Amino acid sequence: MANQTAVTEYVLLGLHEHHNLEMVLFVLCLGIYSMNVLGNSLLIGLNVLDPRLHSPMYFFLSNLALMDICGTSSFVPLMLVNFLGAQRTISFLGCALQMYLTLALGSTECLLLAVMAYDRYVAICQPLRYPEIMSRQTCLWMAVLSWGTGFAISLLQSLLTWSLPFCSHNIINHFFCEVLAVLKLSCGDISLNALILILATAVLTLAPLLLICLSYIFILAAILRVPSAAGRCKAFSTCSAHLTVVVVFYGTISFMYLKPKAKDPNLDKIIALFYGVVTPSLNPIIYSLRNAEVKAAALALLRGDLLSRKWSHLPCCSSTWSCMTV
Repeated sequence: MANQTAVTEYVLLGLHEHHNLEMVLFVLCLGIYSMNVLGNSLLIGLNVLDPRLHSPMYFFLSNLALMDICGTSSFVPLMLVNFLGAQRTISFLGCALQMYLTLALGSTECLLLAVMAYDRYVAICQPLRYPEIMSRQTCLWMAVLSWGTGFAISLLQSLLTWSLPFCSHNIINHFFCEVLAVLKLSCGDISLNALILILATAVLTLAPLLLICLSYIFILAAILRVPSAAGRCKAFSTCSAHLTVVVVFYGTISFMYLKPKAKDPNLDKIIALFYGVVTPSLNPIIYSLRNAEVKAAALALLRGDLLSRKWSHLPCCSSTWSCMTV
């Protein structure tokens, strides 16, 4: 029985029998991916340039934006190349790295959304203690733990997957090296892998969802105690963008895994593709449309105020300007 080390590359089938449909998907995915990278990069840039966005909420939002860029970049560029070319191969190391990154970044996003829900809970339910609880060091540790936990558990899943015997099978019936598609190639017992996958899903998906629900139960109770309608509206607006992102993220996951299995396997692949490409591109749109501070920072950037203000605060520039004025 040959091991996976005998395989030097894998073939990604995609929709090889429907080339015209792949051309349509190429145009759509290229446009959505470009919007994803530009939108999330803009969010990160605004958070760096605008001092009004130097708060825990926007620090975690920058992490989320970076995660979305890295997550889609781990598979979309090669997938776009495969759409255009006749050769649809990926090296063994490339496939292993792609599967690990998609697992790790997706897992980390679940944890980060739970951290952001806790941040909104502290901001609304304990506003006087917010600077003390959500200090710079605490926020940094929360982000590090989210990234570290997601990447560590996904590393265990990846190592267990690639330790299976694959008997020289190298055709993956998907657009990229997705863990379930890779497991189907194994000719060994995958019961341990299935158990680890279920446990990891419970820890990294269901547990954060429970924490998010608890946070918003307390948030809703606190908002309802606010006497004025204007105060309730202002309190809810501070967490509406995050709540919308959570609904979109978990809604698409639920639709993918709880819907009846499609008769055409290509339909399941297309749904998984749009989940991986479309959902990350919605986050900057949601935060831009539902957040007044982000919109104000974007307008200031368009007017050139942010860059000029940042430039004027640089030590070398301020000293040069003072010398010129003298």
